[in-house]
Amino acid sequence: MSKNKLAKFADLNTFGHVIQLSYRSLINEGFSLKGNWNKLFFKNDNPVVLELGCGKGEYTVGLARLFPDKNFIGIDIKGSRMWSGAKESVRDQLTNCAFVRTNIELLSYFFAHNEVAEIWITFPDPQMKKTKKRLTSTRFLSSYSQILNDNGIIHLKTDSNFLYQYTVATIEVNRFSTLVNTDDLYSSGLSDEILSIRTAYEQQWLERGKTIKYLRYVPHHVSLIEPEVDLEFDDYRSYGRNQVNRDSVETKN
Repeated sequence: MSKNKLAKFADLNTFGHVIQLSYRSLINEGFSLKGNWNKLFFKNDNPVVLELGCGKGEYTVGLARLFPDKNFIGIDIKGSRMWSGAKESVRDQLTNCAFVRTNIELLSYFFAHNEVAEIWITFPDPQMKKTKKRLTSTRFLSSYSQILNDNGIIHLKTDSNFLYQYTVATIEVNRFSTLVNTDDLYSSGLSDEILSIRTAYEQQWLERGKTIKYLRYVPHHVSLIEPEVDLEFDDYRSYGRNQVNRDSVETKN
């Protein structure tokens, strides 16, 4: 592990708004803030909003700035990425912002039923070959149902046409309530200061000429149906990291 990463991990351990628990501790001892985020951590009754796979925390921090009347929690397993948002929120003295370093599969260990009002999923891996790993799959929706309130909202922002089409199919077959649906956000007239917060991944795809898709919907919590659809894979996802970087440079030039 690089010295830079080690320094970031050491930093994270000093941040009071960053939660890091070992799997063994979580399973054996539980988590004291579960069901008590408002009372014990944020000390208010404001809605709790999660960003899953938050990466550098651009949305977690950006939304916390825009909405001081809501509480935002970024979830990611990569501490070295999370450090950026955690550091920025300390610098800006954001008291409505927190981070949890964990796997998304463990959400129900950290949050109680009805404790979460909204979930943001920003530029996740579309997992084209592994349905169960898609963050908008029925497997994960079942997990979200354990913590979302009855009118809880899910936001998906993605460059992936594959994931967008898959999620639309999931919404349709399960008859979820769709609030917003666009396959080209920045040409739709729907973009506002919330949706214009840009993650590092989003900026990369925009520079490559990819359109951004956005869905806002309300899932229900009864038995879910996995859609049976044949979808075309995103061809550019097959590029290696070096190829992506070269393409980005060529686009700029």
